[in-house]
Amino acid sequence: MARTAHGPACAKRLRQEATQHGEPSGGIARTIHAHCAVSLLRAQRLARGLTLKEAAKGLNELSAGRHDAPRVDGDQLGHWENGRQPRPATLGLLCEFYDNCTPEELGFASTGTAVALSPSALALTGRLLPSPTAAPRPFTADALEQQVDAARRSVDRTLAAGTVSSTQLDMLDEQVFWAREQYVYTAPTPMITELLDLLAEVQELAAQRQPAAVQVRLSELTSMVATLIADALMKLGHLPRSRSWYATARNAADDSGNTELRARVRAQAAMLPFYYGPLEAAVALAREARIICRGRPSATAAFASAAEARALAKLGDKEGAETARRLATAAFEQSGAGGPADNDAFGFPERRFRLYESGTLTALGKTNQARRVQEAALRLYPSKTGIDPALLSLEAALCLAQDRNPMEACQLAATTFLRIAPEHRTPIVEERAREVIGALPQGAESGRAARELREILALPSGRM
Repeated sequence: MARTAHGPACAKRLRQEATQHGEPSGGIARTIHAHCAVSLLRAQRLARGLTLKEAAKGLNELSAGRHDAPRVDGDQLGHWENGRQPRPATLGLLCEFYDNCTPEELGFASTGTAVALSPSALALTGRLLPSPTAAPRPFTADALEQQVDAARRSVDRTLAAGTVSSTQLDMLDEQVFWAREQYVYTAPTPMITELLDLLAEVQELAAQRQPAAVQVRLSELTSMVATLIADALMKLGHLPRSRSWYATARNAADDSGNTELRARVRAQAAMLPFYYGPLEAAVALAREARIICRGRPSATAAFASAAEARALAKLGDKEGAETARRLATAAFEQSGAGGPADNDAFGFPERRFRLYESGTLTALGKTNQARRVQEAALRLYPSKTGIDPALLSLEAALCLAQDRNPMEACQLAATTFLRIAPEHRTPIVEERAREVIGALPQGAESGRAARELREILALPSGRM
């Protein structure tokens, strides 16, 4: 049974260790080939720490200005790394690029004639240029049939080409699901490092030609990881980067064709404009997500409607907010969303549903209802030091401010902020705490309680 190829992270570790001992690239490539079960050609690239795109760019720069020089892109290079035989002229270029390797060192046998691009490459390939006076092969019906059959076999090989086994995909699925679970409790900064490493492994595979079903799964994994990165950046206050990563997540979700994921990413992306504006963008994203769900009850449909209700309430659209809240409640109850995905960042458990409902009721000024929802939601959190429990407590403080209890509002906001673990004390929490000051009755914002809250909010936070 063929061994499963290791991911790029393994090759990176081997390269770093070997480089420290002064081992040349050729020796590192042989080590990677043997240990990671990748082709010799791929091992040569990984031994130099190059991506497919970087290697293709280097090959094109090397051949620039040469007569009839082949052009190379990352997809082609990926095919050759998967075992397809490059043309003789291209093989000569590959030999030259990888420090004058022989074809055998790249995993290719001699194929007859070749066009060498340089004297060194010609000497290494050990082949002569075809004679310009050689007579052309006569055209016959048999020759055409052979050409047609060869072309079909080439297409079949291309369609079957792929470096990802079902085992690898399952392992990646497990890693992404693990990240989704860890994200619920892990602070944003260390989580981003984990997510970037995971995304690099997914992209190394996605950058190569894969069967359609495999490419779909890789696009789904890319979208999930990119969404979590965007969310973490938002919590840390890196708004332009968060916005860009959400766009990347939407592109990957659209590429996958997964309707549920397309809707989920948009509902999640609505959080950014909800907290930082413009609110109209939050409504548009959440509404688009709800429409994509096409009225089918699911956790994502409940999430989208709840996000739309919260944004509409904050905009002052009471009728629209109540309608969206009813849709969210119906979708949540019909989908049974509050169960198995309780510890999954891509789930929508009851505690998160109540968080959004609390935001809607608070913005609508229904403080008594909001308090009951907040108390019920907080009981569902095993720890009160994370970001979501803090947001619920800060909404309780907003309710106190609206009910003209400025001292209690500021004290609750201050206690909540200080209770948060430092690594979770991010700008998104700070902004919500400052909203409490903004909601205080006229004159109270300059009182002692408000001044003390401002001083507490000036404490160092867990920014990246």
